[in-house]
Amino acid sequence: MKKILVIDDNPDIRENTSEILEMAGYKTLVAENGKKGVEMALKENPDVIVCDIMMPDLDGYGVLHLIRKNEATQNVPFIFLTAKTERSDFRKGMDMGADDYITKPFEDVELLNAIEVRLRKSAVLENKYAPTPQGVSQFIRDVNNTGLIQHLSEQYEMVILEKKQTLYHEGKRPRYLYYLMKGKVKSIKMHEDGKEYITDLYAEGDFIGYTALIEDRNYEDTTVALEKSEILQIPKDDFLAMIYGDISIAAKFIRIITQNIKEKEERLLNLAYSSLRKRVAKALVEILAKFHHGENSGQLEITREDLARYIGTATESLIRTLSDFKAEKLIEIVDGKIQILNAEKLKNLLY
Repeated sequence: MKKILVIDDNPDIRENTSEILEMAGYKTLVAENGKKGVEMALKENPDVIVCDIMMPDLDGYGVLHLIRKNEATQNVPFIFLTAKTERSDFRKGMDMGADDYITKPFEDVELLNAIEVRLRKSAVLENKYAPTPQGVSQFIRDVNNTGLIQHLSEQYEMVILEKKQTLYHEGKRPRYLYYLMKGKVKSIKMHEDGKEYITDLYAEGDFIGYTALIEDRNYEDTTVALEKSEILQIPKDDFLAMIYGDISIAAKFIRIITQNIKEKEERLLNLAYSSLRKRVAKALVEILAKFHHGENSGQLEITREDLARYIGTATESLIRTLSDFKAEKLIEIVDGKIQILNAEKLKNLLY
């Protein structure tokens, strides 16, 4: 049960707020002044603090300062209660690190919605996301679902790409964040010798093109549909408002992006120094995870040519390696498609 600390010197407001929260299923803690509120916060470590601004001895600003100063409570969501006549002062509290404010008198649903949004945000910040396109996509979806911004709306334009049709070209300026509703997409770069190299693969539920938006630079690759795909276009400004509207959300997003870049660097090192067998095995496991959400077996919907481009080898060399894996019963070929029998064995290939 989530704990909510209510700090207010007005007994009627304190009791009424406590009653609302208890009826909503929260465990409620109350303090009649700022000093006791700080003491209770340090002792009980609540999930959210709801605090009045105007109080004797230690006002709400002082409470917020002490809460944010203490390592144990510095990340606890903090919501100010303020009279309408004090509304012009709320910016001071927000600048000090408050998460939200509610003006008195307030509706029950207004208070509950504010608390639910902050609890969802806390869950996002505490969650651990994989440093992969799928992890980034899940993070963006979770941020969107906190209610901190408007939901992805049906008003956004949907584009349909046929197989081999291009979504965007290398060197172009980004205008949208793309959400892959249905289908599969690849990002490619052309080597100076004219050969194509696949830099990333995307499946349903993935966001595409976020790195160029975040870094405010031109696309460094070209993105093409592997099959008929449905893609939602989210305007650049909406995406940036979602990420940068909250500094803690932005910081976490940047950490995931940084980890994702490190993962790509490790993949490049693997391409440069690992044996062909290990490169092919690693690629099969990665693609299985992308297209089958981490399952230990499954059929890969990718051509031999695209798989070779993803690995960085000749198609003929890939086919010979796949034949070896088939003989070793690591994979099967079903109707020309690769069937992974056991991803763990491929992942732990010794040579």
